[in-house]
Amino acid sequence: MADTSASLKNKYDSIIFDLDGTLWDSTANVAVAWQTAKQKVDFIRDDITQADVRSITGMAYDAIFVKLLPYLDDEKRNEFKAHCSVTELEVLNELGGELYPNLEETLQYLKERYRLFIVSNCQNGYAETFFNHSKLRDYFEGFQCYGTKGQPKAENIVDVVNDFQLKAPVYVGDTQGDYEATVKAGVPFIFCNYGFGKVESGQVATISSFGELMDIL
Repeated sequence: MADTSASLKNKYDSIIFDLDGTLWDSTANVAVAWQTAKQKVDFIRDDITQADVRSITGMAYDAIFVKLLPYLDDEKRNEFKAHCSVTELEVLNELGGELYPNLEETLQYLKERYRLFIVSNCQNGYAETFFNHSKLRDYFEGFQCYGTKGQPKAENIVDVVNDFQLKAPVYVGDTQGDYEATVKAGVPFIFCNYGFGKVESGQVATISSFGELMDIL
């Protein structure tokens, strides 16, 4: 059951969602894609596993490869990242990710009451793979990704708030990085504890399944 100290109903006019760990889990197929990219070069030491991908989910795309491959120089790291970005979109366009339970039912409920958006640290084209696979594009009024402008998540949240003139948004995400971005953006935060991260305090609510949003919002 959702953990919230007070009812959040009628407090917000809009909801901004993270993508990975909040709406779907694509880590298994991203690992397949990056492992495929590994075969295109001869300087990656270890296989890339789903656990590796889960460990960096939510980070900005550039920062991911710095963390995973600290032993590479910038030139090789950027070469591998370029291969990964291509294979990732190819694989996800074909295979997609695992949608969390009750996703469309919950979005349908929320769409009748709120304006819905996505702000993610993903690369350009990634959100489109989510839309293509899930067939849920029509539920979202807009989206912003790290790959769009190369700016931090907090700034992308602010852009969406300003561009769409949102008066009382709330952000739904699954990592400490998500929470810290909302603090900088001045937007309250709902924590999805079924995702990839941990948030100990500061959130206005914690949910254990996506469908619990229908209970609290």
